[in-house]
Amino acid sequence: MRTELNLRADLGSRQLATRLELAGWQLRLAREHGLIPEPDVDGRWSAELAERCLPRKPQIVAAFGDEPPVGAVKAAGHLASRVNLDVERADVEMLVARGELTVIGRYQQHPVYLVRDLEALDPQRVTEIVAARKGPLLDRVEARGAALILGCPKSLFDRFAAERALPTDQLGRYALADVRALAADGDLTARVEEDQRERAIAQARRHEERHEDTLRNWMLHCTAYLDRASDDPPDPAIIGRTLRSLTTARSAAGSHRT
Repeated sequence: MRTELNLRADLGSRQLATRLELAGWQLRLAREHGLIPEPDVDGRWSAELAERCLPRKPQIVAAFGDEPPVGAVKAAGHLASRVNLDVERADVEMLVARGELTVIGRYQQHPVYLVRDLEALDPQRVTEIVAARKGPLLDRVEARGAALILGCPKSLFDRFAAERALPTDQLGRYALADVRALAADGDLTARVEEDQRERAIAQARRHEERHEDTLRNWMLHCTAYLDRASDDPPDPAIIGRTLRSLTTARSAAGSHRT
């Protein structure tokens, strides 16, 4: 018979990641690749099994690095900025089909890729795949593709194009050479970086507000229960989970502000 002490010693996935000093995505990939054994006690890891996992941390970090994997859309955007071409999801999938890029795992059933694997790709091979898809249109790019190359929202590229009076063809496409000239312009890239920083701060703030609202509602529920206005006690699991999420969101917002 397991004791209450033993029950508290069992670890969930979040607790195991903390114990191993890994990010949640690192633990998830480690499980997918068999580097971490499956839970042995009712969907949780016993303290003994968790201890046996500790020496595997260096292997896990070596296998997956410390940068979260990305999906096909972000992978295409990363490559677009790197090779100055309007890379699309289909091009990423072609790289996988040709054995040049590995699907490292899945998130919500969608394939994900390591950023370091994207960085290791030969730019010429990426260019060849995009050229095969676009054919004679390789030297022309739509506004959405131009925004990918610059790493900014389409609305910001539209502003740049208007400021520079960039010409378009009959179908509204821009010359790739003009877009690449924008990408090489230090003043414009600084504006893109500032826009990215502001959007990251805004997103982190939205996350903060959502978690703050959850905590306020939880405290109201506590008050209602203490005052006997409610017969249902608040869920204690919510407070710990939400505090951790709020701490993460505030840390992210702070890192972008500095």
